[in-house]
Amino acid sequence: MTPKENKEYENLLINEKSPYLQQHSHNPVNWHPWGEDAFEKAKKENKPIFLSIGYSTCHWCHVMAHESFEDPEIGEMINKVFIPIKVDREERPDIDSIYMNVCQMMTGGGGWPLTLILTPDKKPFFAGTYFPKESRYGSVGLKDIIQKVKVLWENTPQEALDSADKIVGVLKKINESAVGDELGSAILDEAYHYLQESFDTENGGFGIIQKFPTPHNLYFLLRYWKRTKKEGALEMVLCTLDNMRNGGIYDHVGFGFHRYAIDPHWLVPHFEKMIYDQALIALAYLEAYQITKKPDYAQTAHEIFEYVMRDMQSPEGGFYSAEDADSEGEEGKFYLWTKNEIESALVPVIGPENTELLLDFFNISSQGNYKEEASGLRTGKNIIHFDIPLAEFSQKIGVSPDDLQKTLQEARKELFTLREKRVHPHKDDKILTDWNGLMIAALAKGACILGKKEYLVASQKAAEFILDHMCSQDRLLHSYHSGKSHIPGNLDDYAFFIWGLLELYQNCFKIDYLNAAFTLNETVMEHFYDQDKGAFYFTADDAQKVLVRKKESYDSAIPSGNSVHMLNLLKMSQMSENISLKEKAITIERYFSEKIKRSPLAHTNLLNAVDFRLGTSFELVICCPAPNGTSDWEISPPEMVPELAQQYSPNLTLILKVGDEPKLPFKISKSLKEKKPLNNQCTAYLCSDKDCKVPTTNVKELLKLLN
Repeated sequence: MTPKENKEYENLLINEKSPYLQQHSHNPVNWHPWGEDAFEKAKKENKPIFLSIGYSTCHWCHVMAHESFEDPEIGEMINKVFIPIKVDREERPDIDSIYMNVCQMMTGGGGWPLTLILTPDKKPFFAGTYFPKESRYGSVGLKDIIQKVKVLWENTPQEALDSADKIVGVLKKINESAVGDELGSAILDEAYHYLQESFDTENGGFGIIQKFPTPHNLYFLLRYWKRTKKEGALEMVLCTLDNMRNGGIYDHVGFGFHRYAIDPHWLVPHFEKMIYDQALIALAYLEAYQITKKPDYAQTAHEIFEYVMRDMQSPEGGFYSAEDADSEGEEGKFYLWTKNEIESALVPVIGPENTELLLDFFNISSQGNYKEEASGLRTGKNIIHFDIPLAEFSQKIGVSPDDLQKTLQEARKELFTLREKRVHPHKDDKILTDWNGLMIAALAKGACILGKKEYLVASQKAAEFILDHMCSQDRLLHSYHSGKSHIPGNLDDYAFFIWGLLELYQNCFKIDYLNAAFTLNETVMEHFYDQDKGAFYFTADDAQKVLVRKKESYDSAIPSGNSVHMLNLLKMSQMSENISLKEKAITIERYFSEKIKRSPLAHTNLLNAVDFRLGTSFELVICCPAPNGTSDWEISPPEMVPELAQQYSPNLTLILKVGDEPKLPFKISKSLKEKKPLNNQCTAYLCSDKDCKVPTTNVKELLKLLN
């Protein structure tokens, strides 16, 4: 149900770069982009602002657009009463974050589309999400809201102004934080117990209604397992990953994960695919593979990367943002199958008997397992998913796992070829620095763990794209589309991209990536760091002013910038032996410590950084002789690195020192200077936060020391 283009109308969004804003450029609503021109017009005409925030692959944004914003009657009503502004939340997360806080504060919930009414000076006095055109079933409609605001603004505008002032006052208060103490390991125990309580033992995941992947919860549990050896922590992760992989939230034909499941069984997804989900979920499967060596986890990561590199990487190297849930006006149409469609496709290829087996394995029936949302009736369409593992199913039917796997792959390829002929969902092809940083980190890590050079090449290509096209004078830009970058970078852009650069360096040892990480961190310290209280603001000190300059700590679908950068700083401190970076990292923990104590489950990624800080964490320096007696940084990684990558060592940093005078982006410490290759061989020097081990040239000895 992507918004329709009506050439009869054209508004100011026509000149915008965002695909979402372009979708609304031919609405009868006279949309303005966010900017001072719109607010000056509102003041001059004494009109409130109608603010609508969404994104191009958002199903309910499309529904509201189709019902209301494409309707000339609603367009005329909005234009008479308001100055309407459209915002792409992915393009302007700074604006979205503030007004989402307002919506949650006023209504107890949030989501997109996000609908607000503001005074001309940007202060909100009404908030909600999706509204139908007409009031129905106890839900107020947009027409009635417009009429009520019109009456309020004409007759008692001071009521709205006073209400807006109070809301902004509360907003400022909730974004303040009293600096507390450093946290101990007890907070990790507490978070673990909360996760235990909310864990779905049957289906995996957390909660009992909708299921979101929330990979940072899984990272936390894996680190907690390593710290405490509590098998329950590992079991929760593996149960969740198994059920996600088997469920309908996974695209078994084209690969990649959908955004979330609307049921507790991971069966019915909300079908959009986000690039950040692919990155974060892939990292969870990679870490599970390091621990268990279970091939299914490696295979899932391979398949995610196949989808991303096939469908979501631009020719220039950057990764696109998302794919829509809808095609041809229907949610999920691209991904659903009737029994007849599958039979017609597979019988000629694998025969009727094998087709019947796979229909059973895929849970395909004539009635279908996908229900129409409005009526709750079965549609005859199916979501491909598995109820039992392939090995268990092969045993049940008396077919070898290898033969079943071969048949399954033939069937999948045939269905994929057939599906490619369908009308594809809309692809949001803007490139965002923060989400690309996550994908760069995942691919770089996957390259070494899975031994696939092409993942490293894809990761490097994306990093080079951002450094070449979205970075100017050590300042990042947030968004790229149609050949142009714009919007100053926010904290997430810097934190996530630095994370990606650090992973890249530790997997290919190209010094340029380490240089870029340390250089960009200097920008973060100069423009985002609070010198008085510590921690980092979401927006730079010279960015466009917003209602509240926020510091964010809560993890949502993606981890917070503060949590990611705390871990970045701890790692960079360890690599450079610069204690001041660690001290800056700890100010993040102290600034948010009271919030973390109140809600540890909202801060699991920040707790991952606390886990690193509490230790034991390790710094590994591999010293190699310089080829031909010169310091050559373009050598291949030492032979011990791939074997090291098979170990689950989340609190390990790695530096490669080649020759006596390495070119590093920090002052060479005395201890680093003294580390040299022994017997003209690459030598590993492993130090924990407590002591240093005996240097070794033997990888097996190194792994013993590490464990």
